[in-house]
Amino acid sequence: MKQDLHLSIKQKMVMTPKMQQAVKILQMSSQELHEIIEQEYNDNPTLEFAEPASDAATDTPEKLNTEDIKHLAEFLEGGTPVHHSGTAGDGYDFKRLPAPGKGLADNLYEEAGMTFNDEEEHRIANYIIGCIDERGYLTVSVEEIASLINAAPQLVNKVLQVIQTFEPAGIGARNLAECLRLQACSLGLYEGLIAVIIDKYLHNLAKNQLKLIAEKENCSIVDVQNAVNVIKTLDPKPGAAYSNEEIEHIIPDVTVRKIDNKYIVFVNEYTVPSLRISDLYRNTHNMDQQTKKYVEQRVNSAIWLINSITQRRQTLYNVVTQIVNHQKPFFDKGLSYLRPLSMKTIAETLHIHESTVSRAIANKYMETPHGIISIRKFFAANVVSTPTGEELIAVQIKQIIKDLIENEDNAKPLSDQKICDLLKQRTINISRRTVMKYREQLGYQSSTNRKQYK
Repeated sequence: MKQDLHLSIKQKMVMTPKMQQAVKILQMSSQELHEIIEQEYNDNPTLEFAEPASDAATDTPEKLNTEDIKHLAEFLEGGTPVHHSGTAGDGYDFKRLPAPGKGLADNLYEEAGMTFNDEEEHRIANYIIGCIDERGYLTVSVEEIASLINAAPQLVNKVLQVIQTFEPAGIGARNLAECLRLQACSLGLYEGLIAVIIDKYLHNLAKNQLKLIAEKENCSIVDVQNAVNVIKTLDPKPGAAYSNEEIEHIIPDVTVRKIDNKYIVFVNEYTVPSLRISDLYRNTHNMDQQTKKYVEQRVNSAIWLINSITQRRQTLYNVVTQIVNHQKPFFDKGLSYLRPLSMKTIAETLHIHESTVSRAIANKYMETPHGIISIRKFFAANVVSTPTGEELIAVQIKQIIKDLIENEDNAKPLSDQKICDLLKQRTINISRRTVMKYREQLGYQSSTNRKQYK
């Protein structure tokens, strides 16, 4: 009995390479799966892209001729590139999924190439660009660069000044003041009180000490507030926008649309092409043993890939369908109406393991009536129960905090404790520390720094 139990446990723990591949495919992003399909397509002559059924039905399957078999034999012997037949899927473009957008450095290198004709200046420019971080700031001094690349400091400084005219405005700055100054200059705003505050009072501005600035500059606090409002329109991290550019290129894995008062789930076929086994390789009678064995191996490999992709598609469809069933208020009204939902709930409904749900939604995005969002966003990590029995998730509480701050009196902004008290009036009991954390995650400063003078 013990031996049988031990054997049973051991069998459950063993995962074959093919099972491991299926698990990996389940949790891959569309881009990663595309790469796997492209690799298999290039290596496997038996694999082709499926055409719509209406077109495929009119095709007459071709026969594998002697020349085709010869190509296979050559491939087996010397690694000759695979020759795919000119049938179904012949025109599939593996670059259908857009590549991530060019990064900050790519754009700067490109602009430098068009700007600097002098070879030495171009060399210096490329080195400077390599020292600019993701925020857009130069992280090394002019003197250090000059020493490292054996160039005159004056020339390095001259090249830097040219780079600082590149887009985005503020690029290549060595500190916040210079970054804001470059942007203000490019917009024709670097004058008067705006210039004075940027050059002399940023540390006071960070503490919202507008009265102190007004006293030192002998002007009204309203004038200071107006200048500060302009400064706040400038970007303290001009390079950061490029790191977020990839979100614009996301193609959703699934789309949810409302049709006849019902939400329908569509798995996006654009992201993952349909595959099939080529008819040319279904009959192996005319092949020698070596070629026949190779073809059978390739066919089995192709079948396993097709089955894994089909299972991935079906699991994703099932999981998203259940998400839609549980989160209908979100699809009707928006993000603040998300309900508490765990992966365990979905797993139990579908009679699958919780880890399968986690893998199915990993790196996947959904197009909804309210935009494209990560599917993971539908699952709440933090749930707060109210005395009335209502359950709220972090995103809902954040939305309430956001509404409170957006509608506060700017002259008397709400403190974290006051927000905490207002939430308690709504029977939402969270600590002041949690309020502070959510406020910071929403991008709002403390009440002291939010205060404005009129």
